[in-house]
Amino acid sequence: MIRTNNLEKIFRTEEVETTALHNVNIHIKPGEFVAIMGPSGCGKSTLLNIIGLLDNPSEGQLLFDGTDVSRFKEKNRTGIRKGNIGFVFQSFNLIDELTVFQNVELPLVYLKVPAAERKAMVEKTLERVGIAHRKGHYPQQLSGGQQQRVAIARAVVSNPKLILADEPTGNLDSNNGKEVMDLLGELNADGTTIIMVTHSQSDGEKAHRIINLLDGQVISENQFKTQEPTKRELEVVA
Repeated sequence: MIRTNNLEKIFRTEEVETTALHNVNIHIKPGEFVAIMGPSGCGKSTLLNIIGLLDNPSEGQLLFDGTDVSRFKEKNRTGIRKGNIGFVFQSFNLIDELTVFQNVELPLVYLKVPAAERKAMVEKTLERVGIAHRKGHYPQQLSGGQQQRVAIARAVVSNPKLILADEPTGNLDSNNGKEVMDLLGELNADGTTIIMVTHSQSDGEKAHRIINLLDGQVISENQFKTQEPTKRELEVVA
């Protein structure tokens, strides 16, 4: 699904040139759950932004489903993101003036899904993440764990191929963090590919493997478990 070839990202000003990523080569297969780890400033979020088509690399290639998207303009990147990639952030990024239902519905509005179909998709997704009983509430009326569930619901409501999670438990206590990680695990078991940036070793070990970055380079990969067939794959076999 995702492949990078000799990926480079350099930030330049008039006085300073900073290499954020150098010669990064990774391969993420469909249905994998991969954690990206490393110290602050090692390039984790920069790599996630490039994979999520929020930015372009300076050099090298990014392939999404076999297509080289490295030099796509923003309009083209936006077209691929819609319906294909969902984002989950540490800070939730919910809109305070919208209800839970409306926050989750928003991606479907951008995709121009008809109203009746939107309603059914949102309600199904809210049930899936266990937050349907709060659909009429506003973000500030929810706990941190509940807000992150809403953010995950918004990310998956359009049934994207890929979820990118940037420190999804960073603002949560241990109990809420565990619930969010369990939910991500369930989504992955249903067939969603997940790439997660995290500082938490315990969260990272919930993934199939960990890619370790240091100073913008991949220094090692740790395989924790063999990827089991997803529910979608089992249904095809059946």
